[in-house]
Amino acid sequence: MSRIVLGCILTLVAAGIGLFWWQGPAEVEAAAPPPSLISLAGEAPDPENLPTVDPGDLEGPAPPEASELTKEQRRFFRYDRNRDWRITRSEMLSTRSDAFRKLDKDGNNLLTFEEWAVTTVEKFEGADANGDRELSPGEFATTKPKRTRTRRCNC
Repeated sequence: MSRIVLGCILTLVAAGIGLFWWQGPAEVEAAAPPPSLISLAGEAPDPENLPTVDPGDLEGPAPPEASELTKEQRRFFRYDRNRDWRITRSEMLSTRSDAFRKLDKDGNNLLTFEEWAVTTVEKFEGADANGDRELSPGEFATTKPKRTRTRRCNC
């Protein structure tokens, strides 16, 4: 019985310490008061006597220049999604996940031969325009994967 009472008391003490520790960092110190409009001499500044500067003589810093990426760097960054200069396995496979999902008809993340065969037959029948169950060079050219080009800003 004394162990139970002692356990309850220790639990309450630990909860109290945790509560005070948790709320302690949340307290915000009082900020400095905002600067007053009255100067050190005790006068308010006159808005008509403010100093002026002619910005015509000033020259700002040069704007940063974008570095031109090589073809290989652009290809690398297509896979390196988080730009850490390392391609992980999941980043490498992410480009193929949409194509895999299209083939995986039942959505169980397993591609069976039947799922692949159905898609292949549908693609063949769609390309076979005259229905002779043979693809001519012109019909075969229609099976070429369509490249989607994203337009880049030429700013």
